[in-house]
Amino acid sequence: MTKKDTEKELKGLEKKIGKVPRFFKELCDKDPEMFEMVMKLEEHIWDDGKLSRKTKKLIAIAIAAALRDQHAVRAQLAGAANLGVTKEEVDEALRVTFLLSGMPAYVYGKAQLDDIMK
Repeated sequence: MTKKDTEKELKGLEKKIGKVPRFFKELCDKDPEMFEMVMKLEEHIWDDGKLSRKTKKLIAIAIAAALRDQHAVRAQLAGAANLGVTKEEVDEALRVTFLLSGMPAYVYGKAQLDDIMK
């Protein structure tokens, strides 16, 4: 795969998920074969189907908050803003996280939300 092809794939992924993690950019140089496989999986997951990308992004934010994974929450929130997800939509998704994962997960997600989407 050429550098131009890689850049095109990363741009396409960015349109789907809002922000491409640095991991992907590094992976394409370090392990091109793994990069190809990961990109195929990413494309399959993030393509619009019965759920929109925005809905999938809200699910990803809620899961990351429930896991209290700061890096994942911040990355998902940054991507969400680029996809047009509103702060109010994220807040509502975090309320579901609270219901299923408890107050610490909700508070954790809200703190990241307030920091990323001011």
